[in-house]
Amino acid sequence: MASSSLSKPDPRRKPPSTGTRVSVLVPLPFPGPLDYLAPIPLEPGDLVTVPLGRRETVGCVWETDRTLPADFALPVGREVPLARLRPVIGKLDVRPLPQSLRRFIDWVAAYTLTPPGLVLAMATRIHLKDAPKPALGWVRTEMPEGDLRITPARRSVLNFASSTPMTTAELGSRSGASAAVIRGLASAGLLREAVIAVAAPFATPDPSHGAPKLSEEQAEVAQELCGPVEAGRFQVTLLEGVTGSGKTEVYFEAVAACLAKGKQVLVLLPEIALSAQWTDRFIRRFGAEPAVWHSDLGAKRRRETWRAVAEGSARVVVGARSALFLPFADLGLVVVDEEHESAFKQEEGVMYHGRDMAVVRARLADAPAILVSATPSLETLANVESGRYRHELLTARHGGATLPDVSLVDMRADPPERGLFLSPKLCTAIDETLEKGEQAMLFLNRRGYAPLTLCRACGHRMQCPNCSAWLVEHRARGILTCHHCGHTERIPKDCPECHAENSLVPIGPGIERITEEAKLRFPDAKLLVMSSDTLGSPAATAEAVRKISDGEVNLIIGTQIVAKGWHFPKLTLVGVVDADLGLGGGDLRAAERTVQLLHQVAGRAGRAEHRGRVLLQSYVGEHPVMTALVSNDFQTFMEQEAEQRRSSFWPPYGRLAALIVSAPSAEAADALAREIALSAPEREGVQVLGPAPAPLAVLRGRHRRRLLLRTMRGIAVQPILRQWLGDIKPTGGAKVDIDIDPISFL
Repeated sequence: MASSSLSKPDPRRKPPSTGTRVSVLVPLPFPGPLDYLAPIPLEPGDLVTVPLGRRETVGCVWETDRTLPADFALPVGREVPLARLRPVIGKLDVRPLPQSLRRFIDWVAAYTLTPPGLVLAMATRIHLKDAPKPALGWVRTEMPEGDLRITPARRSVLNFASSTPMTTAELGSRSGASAAVIRGLASAGLLREAVIAVAAPFATPDPSHGAPKLSEEQAEVAQELCGPVEAGRFQVTLLEGVTGSGKTEVYFEAVAACLAKGKQVLVLLPEIALSAQWTDRFIRRFGAEPAVWHSDLGAKRRRETWRAVAEGSARVVVGARSALFLPFADLGLVVVDEEHESAFKQEEGVMYHGRDMAVVRARLADAPAILVSATPSLETLANVESGRYRHELLTARHGGATLPDVSLVDMRADPPERGLFLSPKLCTAIDETLEKGEQAMLFLNRRGYAPLTLCRACGHRMQCPNCSAWLVEHRARGILTCHHCGHTERIPKDCPECHAENSLVPIGPGIERITEEAKLRFPDAKLLVMSSDTLGSPAATAEAVRKISDGEVNLIIGTQIVAKGWHFPKLTLVGVVDADLGLGGGDLRAAERTVQLLHQVAGRAGRAEHRGRVLLQSYVGEHPVMTALVSNDFQTFMEQEAEQRRSSFWPPYGRLAALIVSAPSAEAADALAREIALSAPEREGVQVLGPAPAPLAVLRGRHRRRLLLRTMRGIAVQPILRQWLGDIKPTGGAKVDIDIDPISFL
């Protein structure tokens, strides 16, 4: 627990009966703040320790005049008297949460229909525990020596002691005296303890360092991005540019403008893996490292970063979506790189979309927001179309590089050999590329060796015992695992159903199986596998990127991690093993996500002087996604996609909210889902779909049912949901999760 400026009250004494009533938001699922007595002056945003039941917790003073949400207000005459309120225990020695962050927490809670305390927890959960104690050292006082006998050791200490604090060890080392001598001088009043100033954990980036030479188009766009930053005005701009057009360097100019104003910058990346190469580019441009924020940081580093952000010494933060909840002292710019990425959506706990909440965060801070992508989401394009967002476009690759040639490999006409997955045409292209001393990449967005294992004797399929999902074979580790709940078991030798010996066979390819095939087909290639299974940390990712950039490997095999904005100058060929993967399943955004992913993958090829090639292995070459990729006509595809959704009021031309009912048994899940469906709202412009079993009908041992609330664009879903579910009281371990603006329908 962090130190507090108030001592804990003596339990034998009565609590104070005078003070101010304050409302304190605690990080628990209450519908609003709780009232406490403040024996000392407190301000909104102060972080305090308060009693809660028989324990203590850290909360935030939300209001000092007890302004509570309407649905939390006590009836007239039922307000707890001041004398009965429990007192605040102490105030933490940290800066108050800024008003813009508190407003953001309230906004996210209201929009996602989440108790505000759970949103507060994301801003404070671990960052206030075990607050660092200040380091203390010794300084010389002005007290005269008087009658104290000054031995040679004491004289040496006094000669070295100054107004700059030194630790006991340091002062002893310089003076040659023992710790006992130093403590004796302190007892005599000739030395006193003082806090040793700690250097800021982050150097200040220099906006004038390493300024790049921009093309005329880049310079014009950069100037447009800098305008709102310099004016300190909220505005959302979509920065769209073809892959390799230098989008990062362009928005770095807006970052430089923000730094020149003395304000802070937040840059969101969809994946931790991107931070290594992005950070290198940042250091070259600004001469210092940014503060990094993601879940892989150690607890100590997270606390240091949290406090540096609150104090304003962390000037630029690059991080995952959770960085939105950092207590920025003076936020002047928010950037969302790869804004189309579904990784920005949090689908457990507080369900929110990082891109959309980043825009809200910027608005509440009166700061501009820049959304960056080569393949913008339909939601962002719709906001551009309506005039809510500005649009800046980079049409040319940087340095004269050209876009790659994209072509299809019709797997019906040019199939691979039986039991293999790489077509002869793709294999020939890889041979030619490697012979020229260039690099090739194989892309398959599927982890493991095979997505399904079945018995060829009885047809039994290896399924997760906790989920309605097949177990994925990871042959390198000799296991079958569920990618949803983490269940793992050894690969059995015999079928567990019919006990037939050696009858289990893998069905379909995963990245391990493609690697196995590539080693046999290209024995002289220097292979590197990039997936979440092989790159367990940002450091491992940075090392893999270094090997590719330095030419130590020439054949890269990867999952979606290779699609992120990497710059590999020697990479000239990209082969997509299964371009059709992701098109099935009836997902609203399946086609959009597939074209975005494959366009990003294709964009890794030919980013330097050599023209790139992309080969898409497909069984449905006539699909609009394949047509768009081959013709490099992303705009026409998105226009067609928009028209289909507009006519049926699907997002972004309508609103959606998913209700996920879960329970320990199928019967309980069905009963609660039916109860909710029977009270569904009936009004014009509102439609309720379901209930129906979720595609993942069982997840982590819980049975799941889904309902979908759909409304026309002008009808907000939150008031409808509050009224609809207000009287629903789940029992027996059943619960209802609400996902506003869902992007996944599992």
